[in-house]
Amino acid sequence: MSIFGTDGVRGEANTAPMSPDLILKLAQASAYHFMQKMPHEWIHGDHRFTIVIGKDTRLSGYMVEAALMAGFVSMGVDVILLGPLPTPAVAMLTRSLRANLGVMISASHNPYQDNGIKFFDGDGCKITQADEKRIEQFVVSNEVPLAPAARVGKAKRLDDAAGRYIEFAKATFPRGERLDGLKIVIDCAHGAAYKVAPKVLWELGADVISIGVEPNGLNINLDSGATSLAALQQKVLETKADLGIALDGDADRLMMVDENGAILDGDQLMALIATVWLANGSLKGEGVVSTVMSNLGFERYLEDKGLVLHRANVGDRAVLELMKEKGCNVGGEQSGHIILSDYATTGDGLIAALQILSLIQKSKVKASEISSTFTAVPQILKNIRISQMIDLSSEPVHQAIMNAEQELGSAGRLLVRASGTEPLIRIMAQGDDKTLLLKVIHNVAEAIRDHGCLAA
Repeated sequence: MSIFGTDGVRGEANTAPMSPDLILKLAQASAYHFMQKMPHEWIHGDHRFTIVIGKDTRLSGYMVEAALMAGFVSMGVDVILLGPLPTPAVAMLTRSLRANLGVMISASHNPYQDNGIKFFDGDGCKITQADEKRIEQFVVSNEVPLAPAARVGKAKRLDDAAGRYIEFAKATFPRGERLDGLKIVIDCAHGAAYKVAPKVLWELGADVISIGVEPNGLNINLDSGATSLAALQQKVLETKADLGIALDGDADRLMMVDENGAILDGDQLMALIATVWLANGSLKGEGVVSTVMSNLGFERYLEDKGLVLHRANVGDRAVLELMKEKGCNVGGEQSGHIILSDYATTGDGLIAALQILSLIQKSKVKASEISSTFTAVPQILKNIRISQMIDLSSEPVHQAIMNAEQELGSAGRLLVRASGTEPLIRIMAQGDDKTLLLKVIHNVAEAIRDHGCLAA
């Protein structure tokens, strides 16, 4: 039984694996696994094994939170409920509170119908695949011993959770600097950062215009946030703002637009941060870690700077692992997950935005003057919805992929992969010849179509 995907557990709410009965079992299995893994570390005087739980603003979050809480306390575990907070805030508070485990209830950029669960260890890092497999085994075996009545855990809410994260985020902004005089539009996607992100910018001195801050449980990511920038672009132009910031539903993603509405994606933002940090001596590892999805233009730009682009598999866990291996402190994804390991253990859209805002304030130039650090090569992504899983190594799909790679040669890159969160095959091609890119994508898509696994 496979419960975990690329980024924790995810699926349609109230349907397996995001059904209450399975969530409860998952909570019990994960608590049991980690209590076994650290048998001498989870009782210190009055302190018992403790798990913090945060969530975004989805309607189903109430159901998932209740099922998790029930499962955890039934194992003799104490629970601290954080309420709606960004994913990176949950990772930070897991460390800050010296909790044994952190849990974020979110399906990130997905629509409200979906929900998910992300687990963090005591250091605020995503748990390992080995941990996930062991938890799955306990769920399947259904042989997790519950706590006796006298040892059932307790749950409480942390009233100042948001305030703690706000102060943490502000502390990452260079000491003595302010955002006075800067007009910023921020789109919180009606998600987890709808309260904290505008407050951070306001308290640092900015003139803040907030959109996407009226969650109703059903509108998270709806025509807003980092995956839908039209509303942000319109508001920036309408209000003559200096720039716009877009977060996704759980605020671990960042996209920005300049005063003209031009988009800065994750590659451009990482390039900007790396350039500044290289100049001031803060960049570590002589490069940046990104993924197989990052633009070839980004890689060429770093090469011109004498830096290396290390490519990891898709997913911020894979990025962080490679960052540790290479000793880098800047990493992320084109989609806007940006990890600055000097400050955070996971993608944090707000903290990454603060680094860009600091650059703009110091340089005293318009966002458009720094928004195109490199020239991106044409990059085309085609998503194919499938009705059943496909083996990409099978004929004739594998042959079509090989033929496409040969046609692109050294002037381009091709990536064909199954989505870890949706029933999709993603085909991405990039290079200098857009016509050739369209041709190879079409050929690979036709091979998949001929394989007979497309959704109706």
